[in-house]
Amino acid sequence: MFDLGWSELLLVAAVALLVIGPKDLPVAMRTVGKWVGKARAMTRHVRAGFDEMVRQAELEEMEKEWQRHNAAIMAGTAIPATGALPDLGAPPPPFPAEAPAEAPAEAPAGANPGTAGPEEGSEPPLVGLGAPPADPPASPAPPGAEPAR
Repeated sequence: MFDLGWSELLLVAAVALLVIGPKDLPVAMRTVGKWVGKARAMTRHVRAGFDEMVRQAELEEMEKEWQRHNAAIMAGTAIPATGALPDLGAPPPPFPAEAPAEAPAEAPAGANPGTAGPEEGSEPPLVGLGAPPADPPASPAPPGAEPAR
């Protein structure tokens, strides 16, 4: 803070020894030490108060943000004023940014309702994502190897 080096401190100590005298120097140093301690305590107190104010402001800001998010969530899941519970079996309403989906094409005459037939050029559906098949296919033997017995 004051940027005092060893040479400056030695000069201050020599001047203090000459001005105050060796008899009263310990009392003067004790007094200066108390003043420095009080000054440090005051700055620590002011800094703690300032940090507390900043922390309170951040907490208030976070609480306001939480209330905005909570209000948005509650507005999206509000029960209608009729008192009836929403139909959970119905499809969810589209998001406001989405365009309404087009009606699906009708299934061919012989198809089961609810299933779609394979389209030309489409890949077969994935099957058996659970356990592996009971007998895995045998891998081809390398050329020149004897068949296993």
